[in-house]
Amino acid sequence: MRLQGLPVGHRAAADRSSEIPGRVLAGDLDVGIALFPEPMKGVRSAVVRSEPLALLCGKDHRLAGTDPVPVADLENESVLLFPRELAPGSYDRVVAACEQSGFQPRIQIFADPPPQAMVARLRANREIGLPPASFAYHTAAADRGYAACRLVRPEIRVEWSILWSARTRPAAVTRLLGSARRCAEEQGWLLSTPDDTWDDSRTSSPSP
Repeated sequence: MRLQGLPVGHRAAADRSSEIPGRVLAGDLDVGIALFPEPMKGVRSAVVRSEPLALLCGKDHRLAGTDPVPVADLENESVLLFPRELAPGSYDRVVAACEQSGFQPRIQIFADPPPQAMVARLRANREIGLPPASFAYHTAAADRGYAACRLVRPEIRVEWSILWSARTRPAAVTRLLGSARRCAEEQGWLLSTPDDTWDDSRTSSPSP
């Protein structure tokens, strides 16, 4: 997609998170936003948002009236997730939290990426979803057919990063990064104040 304010020739996109670093490195994108992107030499990144996952389910699900929900209570549930290759870091955190709570999750893979399609499936089935809390609570507030609950013990947090090329940084990209940083600070999207990963002196991967 194109971001408003970027001149013709400057591109920004939301795609499967696993593909974003490579596309930025190849020059297909000037800026990308990805969920737990893999470090890649030649690509710089900075965390722009951190938030917990929440439980999203149909209003008649047994956990719908429980808040908060310990991760251990998901042991006998079918957890609906997108394929791991879309965002390995996010998928692995869910699995790790379940293992920490003493069980292997029963994961149902939802292969079609549109979140709205996954939400529709939750309403019609006994599965549960574990989306970011902002999405879960917005969905439940917009439609009483759903319930959103906090996940605790452990809390599972996910992070989005903004990525750009280490080779060149046009003025439009610099302005976009500045706007993203201010937005993150003003909205309280980060657990701490953004550090110098926003500067060109650092990369998202170690130097050789």
